[in-house]
Amino acid sequence: MNPQVQKALQRADETRDLLIGEGVLPQVAAMFQHQFPGKKAIVVADTNTWRVAGQFVEKALSEAGIEQEKPYIFDAAGVTDEGFHAEWTYVMMLEENLKTHDAIPVACGSGTINDLCKVVSYHLGRRYMVCGTAASMDGYTAFGAAITKDGKKSTHTCPAPQAALVDTLIAAEAPQEMTASGYADLYAKIPAGADWILSDALGVEPIDEHAWSVVQDGLAAALADPEGLAAKKPEAFGPLLEGLILGGFAMQAHKSSRPASGADHQFSHLWEMEHHTFNGVAPSHGFKVAIGTLASLALYDCFLHTDMTQLDVEACVTAWPSLEDQQKVAAKLYEGTDFPDLGVTEITAKYSTPDELRKQLTTLKENWPEIRARLEKQVVPVKKVQEQFAIIGAPKHPEEIGITRERFRSSFLRAQHARRRFTILDIAVRTGNLEKWIDEIFAKKEI
Repeated sequence: MNPQVQKALQRADETRDLLIGEGVLPQVAAMFQHQFPGKKAIVVADTNTWRVAGQFVEKALSEAGIEQEKPYIFDAAGVTDEGFHAEWTYVMMLEENLKTHDAIPVACGSGTINDLCKVVSYHLGRRYMVCGTAASMDGYTAFGAAITKDGKKSTHTCPAPQAALVDTLIAAEAPQEMTASGYADLYAKIPAGADWILSDALGVEPIDEHAWSVVQDGLAAALADPEGLAAKKPEAFGPLLEGLILGGFAMQAHKSSRPASGADHQFSHLWEMEHHTFNGVAPSHGFKVAIGTLASLALYDCFLHTDMTQLDVEACVTAWPSLEDQQKVAAKLYEGTDFPDLGVTEITAKYSTPDELRKQLTTLKENWPEIRARLEKQVVPVKKVQEQFAIIGAPKHPEEIGITRERFRSSFLRAQHARRRFTILDIAVRTGNLEKWIDEIFAKKEI
């Protein structure tokens, strides 16, 4: 095991065992027996993941003498227009089954199956383990589950799996778009890290050094081989999966998604809550994050080319709308949606008083050379990211996921209101530069 992964596992307070490697699926029974001695199991999968892993796991557990409940298999076609995804309807369906027995869920799948098992297991006061089937997202070992309920996608509090196993042979055979989705989700840690640097520098939210190190130290290496991933080489999937798993460990340690998501995910969450579909299908989480990542990095390019030592702090404070005025704008932005109160709730949670704003912007102005140097070391040019996305098959432009230019432009402000987390979107608003920077981005036509 990668020493960095081993170190993170040793410090994890929820996940106790992890195995990533080529041909490791047959070890599932031994892992289960070690972590849940004497317990009954139930394999949870969908019709696709049952075929690629679930039926093997069920047989392996049976041959090891582990008692099991009948496997619970979701119809991957789903019962909603958006297909099978982590939605509250499925939470209730799985919970109805699991509450009739005390078996330990063995989740065979990726994001949706893992999140459903995670939240239901928590509701029922038991732990679970996961057998991942794709390098498609960073949530395997993350604290919390992203579930859509009443049209709103939010992270529900629940612990990570007690054990996790991912066979790179299976991950390599997953559909290419799933790998591309995971690659983009991991790439988002770059602008997310920049957002945390900015938040730390301005005294909004300090960096957790352990969580930061877990995500960022090996990030470049984990993203280094899109060619190998595109060629479905199993050996290329180890570093990607480890990077994704480390992101989960960091969120587990920090008890929030701050180490792994920033403005990049705010775009994705917005479009998910808007039930965005393209050609009748909802683009993957990672594909929406890919466009959010490019948008965030484009904003950073504008930010870093703006001389903040010349910032007129008092003019920004004078122009700063009151909380009441910001709430009115937020309500208007989300008027007629399934979540009309979202913008008001989130903008209220992260509102800064004029005195707080003055302090933030003064800190930015007086420490700009140092802050800029930290950010320049963190971010990556948009063009380079697009080149790597092209290799792996992730989207490079919003139209590739069905987001028009007009909608993309309006999403910058809506996304800023979608989450209370402090990001580059917030500094753009606070310095009065959001519209100017958006104009620059659209003039360049990079994304």
